[in-house]
Amino acid sequence: MRSLIFASLIAFAVGSWAANVSMPVPGSADSTGRKVLTFIAKDPPGVRCNGNLQVAAELANTYRVPIQLLPSSLAPNLPAPSVFYGDKMLAADGADHNGAVSFQMVADVLDVEGVDKQAKEGLLFNPRVRSNFQGLKDSIKSGGK
Repeated sequence: MRSLIFASLIAFAVGSWAANVSMPVPGSADSTGRKVLTFIAKDPPGVRCNGNLQVAAELANTYRVPIQLLPSSLAPNLPAPSVFYGDKMLAADGADHNGAVSFQMVADVLDVEGVDKQAKEGLLFNPRVRSNFQGLKDSIKSGGK
């Protein structure tokens, strides 16, 4: 019963989340067994990949979660861009969310999984730094224009 409730919460938290898809992700767990948040980017990265890397920075600013950023050349059998938590797909090119994630989408999964938060949030949420960070994100979305 408990696992059924947990599975329902995960599915609800992310909408059409591809959690039913499990793939062999290199380094999907750290040496202590914690799930690793994996961002796979195309070589060279495109807008969705760069946006995902910005989300990774925001998540590291808030959560105590191991994060790895892999170029698609190191994960040749996985879609790029894509995002995995452990071996569970959160987003993938041509599938759910077309490979792009948002902070809130991944944060919902991490909250349901009970991932610890940083004792103190990093500088990305400082108003001065945040405005510069938002400018960088907007530049990435517009293709550098």
